[in-house]
Amino acid sequence: MPLYNRLKEHRARLGVNQQELGRLAGVSRQTVSQIERGDYSPSVTLALKLAKICGVQVEDIFTYQEDESHE
Repeated sequence: MPLYNRLKEHRARLGVNQQELGRLAGVSRQTVSQIERGDYSPSVTLALKLAKICGVQVEDIFTYQEDESHE
């Protein structure tokens, strides 16, 4: 998947677990876990919420890289 993230690092910096971050963002702990593993790409709205909670820009958490076959 071409969307990479550093959510786990930012969550650790805040000192919250997946369940607490999920509650703050209005999603389940499982959703936070899937995002951190790269198994789920969040909506733009959720990505913005997570960045706001972490006090950073969206680009500080999420990075998009195109597959080389699509260049």
